[in-house]
Amino acid sequence: MPVNVIILAAGQGTRMNSDLPKVLHPLAGAPLLVHAMKSGLALSPGRLIVVVGTGAEAVARAARDFWPETVTALQEETRGTGHAVLAAAQALEGAEGDALVLYGDTPFVTPETLGRMLEARARADIVVLGFESRPEERYGRLVTRGDQLERIVEWADADAPTRAIALHNSGVVMADAATMLRLLARARPDNAGGEIYLTDIVELGRAEGLSATVVRCTEDETIGVNSREHLARAEEMFQTRARAALLADGVTLKAPGQVILAHDTVIGRDALIEGPCVFGPGVTVESGAHVRPFCHLEGCHISRGASVGPFARLRPGAELAEHVHVGNFVEVKNAIVAEGAKINHLTYVGDADVGERTNIGAGTITANYDGVFKHRTVIGADAFIGSNTVLVAPVRVGDGAMTATGSVVNRDVPAGAMAIARARQEVKEGFATRFFANLRARKAAQKKG
Repeated sequence: MPVNVIILAAGQGTRMNSDLPKVLHPLAGAPLLVHAMKSGLALSPGRLIVVVGTGAEAVARAARDFWPETVTALQEETRGTGHAVLAAAQALEGAEGDALVLYGDTPFVTPETLGRMLEARARADIVVLGFESRPEERYGRLVTRGDQLERIVEWADADAPTRAIALHNSGVVMADAATMLRLLARARPDNAGGEIYLTDIVELGRAEGLSATVVRCTEDETIGVNSREHLARAEEMFQTRARAALLADGVTLKAPGQVILAHDTVIGRDALIEGPCVFGPGVTVESGAHVRPFCHLEGCHISRGASVGPFARLRPGAELAEHVHVGNFVEVKNAIVAEGAKINHLTYVGDADVGERTNIGAGTITANYDGVFKHRTVIGADAFIGSNTVLVAPVRVGDGAMTATGSVVNRDVPAGAMAIARARQEVKEGFATRFFANLRARKAAQKKG
């Protein structure tokens, strides 16, 4: 039977002090919600349901942007976690198998942990994810007897002995979908919060003779984000783990603490990454590539043996083939740069194709935008683009062709030809001497006046 994943994304996060819904705040380049969705999708669920509340439209749009098959359900009032799951009842109609409840502000629950919960479902009707923490933490407490979970008591409803229990509730629950909804329909808001608790299904189920158990994980895995401080801590945790994983995979990070990674960064072994540099979403770096300091990369692909930077920016759609050199103060956007090409200095290459072994001189610009449309520049193999060339797209430069330094090229250049487009130089003997002498005299006259 498939697992149906329900992600509760209705929390407001009042301590975020933001107009942005809490679950849309970015962590490693993706909304918090997306991290929870990625964990749930690792189980190949029959349905992925996101329960929305605050900022419903924006949250639903972000969920579908990441996973178009996402089903959304609206929780019109904030009346507790159990009420939020009940809001997904219609979206679950006709679904067979289990329901797994995750949280849009809890980004670190791993697919491995969810796999252990799935295994535990073979032995118990209800499976709850728990962790051990300090007595003063205000989490719900898991009351157990041997391997059996007896009940979950929320902090606000717990007495002193219950609050002393070290095993805490993460809120992540797995059970048969129909059973979960049936038990929740019997839950009552007769508690300190006046809410319908998802946690009540344990005691209600036990009263029917159902079994419940706990799968344990580390506290860090269940961290929830409710404030900017929490978000900063979560970012630090993500970066630390992601860097450690790259090092273990054979990537060299010269200054690990200065390398900022995204949730989907892929770097092959024997790549060399010098910091500081920032990886935005959608970056793949192949084995043996070299990223020098002070680079900003997003939505790009860097092939084996290529080098980038220092001080380079690769924007979405930048594709660097093997042994390409992109140097300092170079920006590449939506461009395919073929094997062995060099763009070493002070250059913008956007909406372009650059052929094999072509050399792009310093100060070159592909003028790709006319104010309304973007146009493409195509440069052939073994071409030589002289420094300070402006290529006014759409334009083609043929194989083995060249442009003279300082040219503005707005017509196609045939293979093997040279384009020169600049005014003829004139030298006026003595002009500078006379010119500045006149200016200085005028300035002196103004002072006397």
